[in-house]
Amino acid sequence: MTAAVRLPAAGFLALLALTGCAIRPEATQSGLTLPGSFRDAAAQQPAQWPDPDWWRGFNAPELDRLMEEASQGAFDIAVAAARVRQADAQARIAGAALLPTVTGGADAARRQTGGGNRRTTSYDLSLSASYEVDFWGLNRNTAAAARLSAQASRFDAATVMLTTQASVANTYFDILTTREQLRVQEENLEAARRILTVIRSQVAAGVATGLDLAQQETVVAQQEAQLPSLRQSIAQSINALAVLVGRPPEAVDVLPGGLEALRVPAPSPGLPGELLARRPDVWSAEASLAAANADVAAARAALLPSITLSAQGGFSSLVLGTLLRPEAQFWSLASSVTQTIFDNGARQGRVELSRAQQEELVVEYRRAIVAALSDVEDALVALRETTAQEDLRREAASRAQRASDIAEAQLRAGTINLITLLNTQQTLYSARNQLVQARLQRLQAAVGLFRALGGGWQPGLAARF
Repeated sequence: MTAAVRLPAAGFLALLALTGCAIRPEATQSGLTLPGSFRDAAAQQPAQWPDPDWWRGFNAPELDRLMEEASQGAFDIAVAAARVRQADAQARIAGAALLPTVTGGADAARRQTGGGNRRTTSYDLSLSASYEVDFWGLNRNTAAAARLSAQASRFDAATVMLTTQASVANTYFDILTTREQLRVQEENLEAARRILTVIRSQVAAGVATGLDLAQQETVVAQQEAQLPSLRQSIAQSINALAVLVGRPPEAVDVLPGGLEALRVPAPSPGLPGELLARRPDVWSAEASLAAANADVAAARAALLPSITLSAQGGFSSLVLGTLLRPEAQFWSLASSVTQTIFDNGARQGRVELSRAQQEELVVEYRRAIVAALSDVEDALVALRETTAQEDLRREAASRAQRASDIAEAQLRAGTINLITLLNTQQTLYSARNQLVQARLQRLQAAVGLFRALGGGWQPGLAARF
């Protein structure tokens, strides 16, 4: 049992000709002129793009494990993946209008007529199809807009994944840094207590005063008071890390490890034009703009008449046994043209709305490109300057340690006063903490450069969502 619509050859050619009149979306262009190179990149340095597992370059097995947990359980990544599935479903719904709608039905009815007992039974079996001829590209552009929006959602998911990875790395480095600060602070406290013991001996021998003793006791108390806040920061950072990887805080811990064991890889950015092909947020902005262009074309097509073809066929009989006989067959063909005469400007308003949205997304596309270039420039400067700063802080800490050792030895010999010793102590404590902070800033600058370069993401990797 089938029903079909046959068009003569001339009619088919006419349809093709009318289809060629379909309204097409505009091309997606930013209108920006890209620079030839990055201002803060090394001259003529070949591109060295990050790998998909870019964090492995830090030589931190614990970080590798955390990244694996985040890829499996991160809430933000799971939400982004669900949004991709929603967008895919919307694309399938929008694409359904490109094909005919076919329905089937079966009906049995029993009727009584007149005042007597005359009753009849009828049986119907039918199949119907309807199809909106997409002369002006309304359905095609609507489906294209939904498909491009689904692509944009995939690029958004890749951006979320990259952001989550960077957050995991930065939080992990922050934990290691705070633990290193705690270790340094405990060493500072031990040194202060050691000097306190010397001063107590000097007070007992009459070569130091009670004021000297009180001042050093104050130093010890100040150093000891900094320990609780560092321990609190470590615990809270681990809890924040648990949220990032999607696990309860009790199930997450970070094994002890030193900052000095970490390497700081430094990829090179290549050319600005190459960068834009590796940033999922730029691809998302481009896909969203292309979808908006298709929406404008669809809104313009909605101003034109709608043409629908329909066909119905089947069998109808008063006796079930004769339902499928040739004489029980029926069929019908129909076509309709519909044009809205007056809607108080609603459809024209939708065109203007779509155009305004498209203009907004042009600006957002340009913003994404400029922001990507700016991110790389910032990251290059940050990595270069934090590397230089760490080297200088290390030299300063070394010199402060040497000065502190000399001052402590001279204090034991009684050749300097306590004020000089207190100054050298404070300089050493400050230099140690600043070195740890400089190390963290360099690590985070490296993470920022990986993120600015799009991580190891490439357009083909969007299919994983």
